[in-house]
Amino acid sequence: MCRIFAGQDPSDYEPETRSLRLNGQSTSIRLERSFWDILDDIARSEGVSTPAFVSKLHSEVLELRGETRNFTSLLRCACLVRLRHTLPTVQLEAAE
Repeated sequence: MCRIFAGQDPSDYEPETRSLRLNGQSTSIRLERSFWDILDDIARSEGVSTPAFVSKLHSEVLELRGETRNFTSLLRCACLVRLRHTLPTVQLEAAE
């Protein structure tokens, strides 16, 4: 069972740092490449760039919560939410 997890391509979990602006301030965010790939897909589906998507998400979290504690973890969880919403569709398509 663990071979599917242990055998993954190391480049998928290689950390990647991207510089962007959040609420007008320059910052850097470091995530594993797989998470950036998912965020890129989410942004593309929303018709915006990844920095624009991440900045918008940051702004919405500030509006809802007043703060953004551990924003990188929130980004990782956003990727999981995306996968959870697309996984049933993928499973249904595979069953057909």
